[in-house]
Amino acid sequence: MSSSPLTCLVIGTGGREHALARALSLDPGVAAVHAAPGNPGIAAVATLHDVDPLSGESVADLAESLGADLVVVGPEAPLVAGVADVVRARGIAVFGPSGAAAQLEGSKAFAKEVMEAAGVPTAAAMVCTTPVEVQAALDAYGPPYVVKDDGLAAGKGVVVTTDRDAAVEHAAQCERVVIEEFLDGPEVSLFALTDGTTVYPLQPAQDFKRIFDGDEGANTGGMGAYTPLPWAPEGLVEEVLRDVLQPTVDEMARRGTPFSGLLYAGLALTSRGVRVVEFNARFGDPETQPLMALLDSPLSPLLMGSATGTLASVPAPTWKPGAAVAVVMASAGYPESSSKGDVIRGLPDAEALEGVHVIHAGTAMVERATVTAGGRVLAVVGTGGSLGEAREAAYDGVSCIEFEGAQHRTDIAAKAAAGEA
Repeated sequence: MSSSPLTCLVIGTGGREHALARALSLDPGVAAVHAAPGNPGIAAVATLHDVDPLSGESVADLAESLGADLVVVGPEAPLVAGVADVVRARGIAVFGPSGAAAQLEGSKAFAKEVMEAAGVPTAAAMVCTTPVEVQAALDAYGPPYVVKDDGLAAGKGVVVTTDRDAAVEHAAQCERVVIEEFLDGPEVSLFALTDGTTVYPLQPAQDFKRIFDGDEGANTGGMGAYTPLPWAPEGLVEEVLRDVLQPTVDEMARRGTPFSGLLYAGLALTSRGVRVVEFNARFGDPETQPLMALLDSPLSPLLMGSATGTLASVPAPTWKPGAAVAVVMASAGYPESSSKGDVIRGLPDAEALEGVHVIHAGTAMVERATVTAGGRVLAVVGTGGSLGEAREAAYDGVSCIEFEGAQHRTDIAAKAAAGEA
């Protein structure tokens, strides 16, 4: 691996991409960070370029023109579309799985098939394509009903409900669904970096999917997250590496579709043990924000090691002491809709606070003003010596920021900070 400072290109527009670009911009091994298409927050740490993130040829052309040493494909849709394959074929290192390997996220039915072959513990499930099959699956598993769109749905394709009519209605809107047994217990996000052979798990995190406090309301892409998890069972990371992550990576290699990049395991800690809820093929949003805030290792060697099959030669990631909490601020109407064009005020005040930084997701610039441009607008990240301190910092930052119809949860990490989780 070259010891020369790297030129990195991050593909995407959201909070995950801002968090990764920010971490790369602070990395002494990185000479320049570019992003495409990016957002106003990313523009503060990277040079932005206009590109269609779903066009592999366009992304590869841009990477070549920039002399990029490493391309980081952030979102799931370009990965499933095979953008990484096209860039890789040009001889450029890419962090992110092939289109075939990204089917671990692109198809929940495929993920179930891989888990069964690898002996990975997960919920029992049925794949349904007709109303008759849907009714039979709902009968088999009973309430609470868990109905998942088989394809990509931007984190909102899952309905968990005791209302059978709502379950049937969601299934009817999907071409193919996976209906599975409900898993009890708290959920944990565990990310792992891999080059297809070596697997480095990251620190566990927990996100909050529902729109309202107390886990009420509709599912979202995530309204906040925190790390570490003081309540996590001892040995959890080692157990998940042994029983979930390594077997999955090994099975993907056995199939001839090796998985390199970020393997995200959404886990339920059930009364019967750890079970996989879902896999994602990229960094999760908003968990990436607090994780990057606490990552002590430089990010670029880990990403480059994954991209070039040399991860075993890179030291495993290390973490700063303390905790980090991210609180998402969403636009009016989210998740059913989103308000766009609302002026965002107070960003400099929030960024001026000690232990606070703001990650942009759904933002845009209009006549020199930062405005809302999506459902999840910002993630305010607070760090501190304890979870309570990090939480206080994050909410101090939130209190500085205003835009019309802004909504956020007030209970992110509250139970964990109070020792009640």
